[in-house]
Amino acid sequence: MEIMTDSEWRAFVMEGTRTGKAGVTRKDGTPHVTPIWFVLDGDDLLFTTYHESIKARVLGRDPRLSVCVDDQAPPYSYVMIQAEARLIEDLDELRRWATVIGGRYMGADRGEEFGERNAVPGEYLVRARITKVVAQRDISD
Repeated sequence: MEIMTDSEWRAFVMEGTRTGKAGVTRKDGTPHVTPIWFVLDGDDLLFTTYHESIKARVLGRDPRLSVCVDDQAPPYSYVMIQAEARLIEDLDELRRWATVIGGRYMGADRGEEFGERNAVPGEYLVRARITKVVAQRDISD
């Protein structure tokens, strides 16, 4: 097992269409984990969510979240990111980043479609400032 450098973990999480698993803590202490499509912007992790989702409601109360991105094939690797989120309603910014995210996961030819579909009232852009990273590769070696 080896620790990834800053540039290695950033490349790892942005490789292909790896999804993140975002974890937040509900008011009663129950963990809530959901898959997310995301991109990095410097030291921020960005994704979108609907304002009535559990993620959005929890992040409105407590901005802390964890995101895990992993490689499920041997020799196995993972990156665990801790961050503090801001919920952004600005539709121009939301469209810009939803288009980038859509392009990553659906292909460049459909990115604009995803951006348009998600840049509507009731959607949030989540901009999460990364506060800690644990990144290990080749776990089974």
